[in-house]
Amino acid sequence: MTMRPDPTFHASPKLAMEAPAENFAYTLLLSPDFSKPDALAVIDVKPGSPTYSRIVHTVTMPNKGDEFHHFGWNACSSALSPLAGHAFIERRYLIIPGLRSSRIYIIDTKPDPTQAKIHKIIEPEEVFKKTGYSRPHTIHCGPDGIYVSTLGGGGKDGTNGPPGVFIMDCETFEVLGRWEIDRGPQTLHYDFWWNLPRDYMVTSEWALPPQFENGIVPEDLLANKYGHRLHFWDLRARRNVQTIDLGANHQMALEVRPAHDPVREYGFVGVVVDTTNLEASIWTWWREGEKFHAEKTATIPPAPAPKEQLPPLLQGFGAVPPLVTDIDLSMDDRFLYVSCWGTGEMRQYDVSDPRKPKLAGSVHIGGIARRTPHPNGKAFAAGPQMVEISRDGRRVYWTNSLYSTWDDQFYPDGVPGVEVMANVGRNGGLELDKDYFVSFPDGYRAHQIRLEGGDCSTDSFCYPSV
Repeated sequence: MTMRPDPTFHASPKLAMEAPAENFAYTLLLSPDFSKPDALAVIDVKPGSPTYSRIVHTVTMPNKGDEFHHFGWNACSSALSPLAGHAFIERRYLIIPGLRSSRIYIIDTKPDPTQAKIHKIIEPEEVFKKTGYSRPHTIHCGPDGIYVSTLGGGGKDGTNGPPGVFIMDCETFEVLGRWEIDRGPQTLHYDFWWNLPRDYMVTSEWALPPQFENGIVPEDLLANKYGHRLHFWDLRARRNVQTIDLGANHQMALEVRPAHDPVREYGFVGVVVDTTNLEASIWTWWREGEKFHAEKTATIPPAPAPKEQLPPLLQGFGAVPPLVTDIDLSMDDRFLYVSCWGTGEMRQYDVSDPRKPKLAGSVHIGGIARRTPHPNGKAFAAGPQMVEISRDGRRVYWTNSLYSTWDDQFYPDGVPGVEVMANVGRNGGLELDKDYFVSFPDGYRAHQIRLEGGDCSTDSFCYPSV
């Protein structure tokens, strides 16, 4: 604990954008065949450094089979909320859950990222005992602790009761218990985020463990049995106040991205696939009075492809679905980045008018059929997946692995771990950086990225920008 608020905490998005640029990026590495432990790679992202775009440190875990997926910081700008009791903690620890094992690792990044080490390991039995949940997924630092969403309930297959959110103490890392008091109709889970001053949370849906752990289940997808709803919650009362069904054909409503400025009561969610036509879509949700609304505001069509270029899973369709697997919103709420993992495209939308997104930039790399190489000539397997934006909005990083069994279904030739970065023009537009290309050790795939000092996907701002 410090005597002053952590200097990487910023009360408003504008102040965060003016902060110094990141020097390091943390990237999760997973062993898809579980032959080795998963790991955390620390990458030098400071231009001009002799080790720029290289791994400068690795934290290897002591267990196998964790399946790292998402992770986050123990504390962030939400600590500056007037309601917070932890204003003087540090953005110091990374919280890394094993999606398959339900084990949680606490990584200490002090005194220097190149000396990061394991601080504590929370075994799955503690999570099961205190929450009844399994398969921890998304980590967000809140004003009163660490919030963790889960994809499984109890029991071996995670179907004994619905998944939900639980809370951890942000200093001791003790698992405290379930967050929900009244979940209403919510039975599936995926992502979550909030507007702290307005006191509400929004959550999305993917699937239950039997529908994703061994790969996508085509019969369930075509029967529209994956998630397709948004849930809105009273954050302080911890109760579901409204559920919006996007339509059963809009399968897998995944990442939710509210506007960073708390005055702006809207946000976005990406839908992986429409089972009627294989297109992906972006939806905008907003609040008027006490009622939430949502509408489809952008669509991305599938790309026709000959059968011989398609994996067995898609050969009957004759096309590649975009498969929007991640979205991220710049700190100034101007640009929304959309990962099209299937077609191999990173899209940039100008969302200055949130209900009328306009395509402002695009780069192609990888893709099931296209297989576009990096500008440096090196191959990029799979497509853009987890995306992370620098605080100033000038750099966009991404990796290429979705989930081990899904990687194997859609990209059966393999998904060697790679991380790239694109530079953003002052008025939009994307250009892949020819000098930034991180190849990870053989046998590892690369998943989520977190930036030193916070980024657009982890901070929760308490005050509007001036």
